[in-house]
Amino acid sequence: STIRDYACLLRDPGVAYERGDRTTAGRIMAAFGDRPYDSVTTSEVSRFLRSLDREKLTPRNVNKHRQVLAAIFSYACRPDTHGLAANPVVGTDKRREAPPAQLDYYEVEEVEALARVCERGEHRPTRAVAEGEIEARKAEDRQDADAFRILFYTGIRVGELVTLRWSDVDLDARTLLVRRNLSAGVETEPKGRRHRYVPLPDPALAALARLGARDEFITEVDYVICNRWGRRLDVSALRRRYQMSCEAAGLRRVKLHGLRHAAGSILARVADPVFVRDYLGHSKLSTTGRYVSAKHRPEDFERLNRA
Repeated sequence: STIRDYACLLRDPGVAYERGDRTTAGRIMAAFGDRPYDSVTTSEVSRFLRSLDREKLTPRNVNKHRQVLAAIFSYACRPDTHGLAANPVVGTDKRREAPPAQLDYYEVEEVEALARVCERGEHRPTRAVAEGEIEARKAEDRQDADAFRILFYTGIRVGELVTLRWSDVDLDARTLLVRRNLSAGVETEPKGRRHRYVPLPDPALAALARLGARDEFITEVDYVICNRWGRRLDVSALRRRYQMSCEAAGLRRVKLHGLRHAAGSILARVADPVFVRDYLGHSKLSTTGRYVSAKHRPEDFERLNRA
């Protein structure tokens, strides 16, 4: 997502998006694209940022433009590149952003309701299709339901799920080995460049056992979650069917990544932060801290009542 953000911010003005009829604003390239790097001043960068304020861009969006510019000029300051004497962005003001939104996530019964709706195909529009297509969709729906369960009960990232192969699954040892992720459509190392073993609770183990009982695509090199031809599943397709299933189940809107938030938050009710950090594969304990206080634990109310 960071790479996509940078690519969008650094496009020229007027470039069409892949979908829809909108075009890129290209503000950075419009303002600085034709300027010699050593002629840009701090005052000029400040004026540029103020122009974004006048356009009513959010503080977060203004800060993204500032961050990209700062990284560009920081690179230019290196002795082995251009040896620029000073970074003109350093002296500009960072905008004050609103605090992060409250972390919302589904509970166990909500995810199970979502999975049941998906399994029954109730999220699909009713229209006549061929018999073979009906069976293919049923298999697809069952797989999607278990994919959502795995995301919820293990806390792995969506990119880690769609790149998971059967060689990474050990049902006897009740573990997953997370050693790949999906970044900008390319399989790469997990975020943080660290492999990790994820212990499997009973519901995740059951979901994987059901997926392993299918008739095809179960060799060690096959994807655990795959499309009907055995190839890696498109994340956008999975996300779209997830949103349709949430709506059909009558659930409030929570992003697909929210299933990972749910895993960390629910686990944080009973486990110490270090365990949660390692389970989710966070590089910093401060990242895990957001999950600890997302919702109160039942024993918190007991302590308050006793007090």
